[in-house]
Amino acid sequence: MLHPRSTPFDDITSRASQPLPLPVFSSCWYLVVTLDVTEFRPDENTHFQVCANKMEDVLSSEVFGRRIICDGEYGTVCYVGTIPPTSGLWLGIEWDNPLRGKHNGSHEGRRYFTCRHPTGGSFIRPKKANFGVSFLTALIKRYGTNDEWNEKMVVGKKHVELVGFESIQEEQSQLNTLSDISLRGYEVSNAGQKEEILHSCPNISVLNLSKNLLASWENVADIACQLKKLNTLDLSENRFYLPSHPSLLANAFENLTTLSLNQTGITWKEVLQCAAMWPVLEELHLASNGIASMERPVNCLQCLTLLNISDNKLTDEKQLYALSELPRLKQLIITNNRISSVEFPVTQFGCSTELFSSLTSLSVDGNNVSLWSFINELNKLKSLQSLNCQNNPLMESEKNPGTVRQLIIAKIANLKYLNKTEILPEERRGAELDYRKMFGIDWLKAGGSHKSEFNNLCVMFLVEHPRYTALVKKYGAPDDEEIKSLQPVNLKNKLLCLTIKCPDKPDQQPIKKNLPDSMSVQKLKGLLFRLLKVPGSELKLTYESSKMEGKEIELENDLKPLQFYSIENGDCVLVRW
Repeated sequence: MLHPRSTPFDDITSRASQPLPLPVFSSCWYLVVTLDVTEFRPDENTHFQVCANKMEDVLSSEVFGRRIICDGEYGTVCYVGTIPPTSGLWLGIEWDNPLRGKHNGSHEGRRYFTCRHPTGGSFIRPKKANFGVSFLTALIKRYGTNDEWNEKMVVGKKHVELVGFESIQEEQSQLNTLSDISLRGYEVSNAGQKEEILHSCPNISVLNLSKNLLASWENVADIACQLKKLNTLDLSENRFYLPSHPSLLANAFENLTTLSLNQTGITWKEVLQCAAMWPVLEELHLASNGIASMERPVNCLQCLTLLNISDNKLTDEKQLYALSELPRLKQLIITNNRISSVEFPVTQFGCSTELFSSLTSLSVDGNNVSLWSFINELNKLKSLQSLNCQNNPLMESEKNPGTVRQLIIAKIANLKYLNKTEILPEERRGAELDYRKMFGIDWLKAGGSHKSEFNNLCVMFLVEHPRYTALVKKYGAPDDEEIKSLQPVNLKNKLLCLTIKCPDKPDQQPIKKNLPDSMSVQKLKGLLFRLLKVPGSELKLTYESSKMEGKEIELENDLKPLQFYSIENGDCVLVRW
């Protein structure tokens, strides 16, 4: 968000927090005369043009705080005035891209304005600044027929351009049908004439105004209040002054449910200050704003169901607690931050937390999660069903990525989607059984017993494996054979003694093979092709477990390893074609 900068002109500063109007021309016809003189040569893309001898009148203190574009670079006017010993007017600009600037607002020892970046500012002549166009002008340029409302003529040595249209009615038949539009990068800076948007395109419900020249929320409200059906608005890559009285603008956004403010430089504190403008907001996108701290919303954002704060600078788990009491928050996106841990206090092991009570989806891709305790804590979120956690150190903690996936599934009871892939019942069952076996020895050493009355697990084991007790209740305690046959702590490759049968081919003798549990179903089909001379594409594989007599489990995914299906020593693979 922008804030008024220091300036030698007190009267300019006093106006900085007020709406900043552009000079308004008639909505019918206006003449633009470009004189053939070296003193005034507007850029080709400058839509806001006036005669050279009128420049000083136009560039009054009203220009302070306006957004401009110059040679493709966006900036904010932070100073209007002279710079001795030169003559004429200058504009002091803080550029969005600091590489475009040359200094911090000072010149020869005198400060004219202040920049956040030491090289983010520079001075330009007013004739180089493009102050943008009205909403309707941009809309017609984007969706209208230019041949119907542009006319050019040449008179002597003067180039006279006649721009405009006598009546909006010729364009209304096209514009009033628009409902979902994008004016991204069309240099919109103001609403134009009173109610011209309302009469021209009243049916717009989805509006993209990203990367324009809007400088204040009052400008945005002037546009939005004429669009009664507006529910989705993208204002990303603009820079705004904070409104003096946000609640007074709420009527303009009374139906707004989705708002994007990515790359606007807004802070979380400023979001809370502005939130009174958005009484029914459900989705808020705040990516790439450098947000490093958060505080609890009080009497605002209570309708929020989705919050995207990706690509910011959050490092402390406590910052997330500020969001934990939003009653309707279902989806939280915090990808590409610096979060490494989280903890939800509860009364005892295995209990759920009341924090984030409605949260069903969490995205933490690209953070610094490296400990399994982070995953353990997520099991306390009673409504969590979807988790995205790729590009974290934890995902590289096991040699086999499938092992990491199995462990996450086993540790979070209600999870239905992991990294955008559905967790089928068979996969969950296999993951939980493997987890139960993997840590069976640790469970016994920690005080676990096959007889529940003798269970006396130590606190350390419960902290590291808070779901293990629930899995024992669900599947029973791991028996001695399971524990002896398994190497502790991880799922290293091991050989399985399997019997291969062809139930539909009684003449085919059973075959016994020792196969690594890391072998994929696809490679197993390749082996069977060599043994049975039947193409793998024609084979259908299932297996029978000695623990589930009479039930066949299909090996339907060629890319999954045998351990994915919890195949054990002594099991029987059934082959049909």
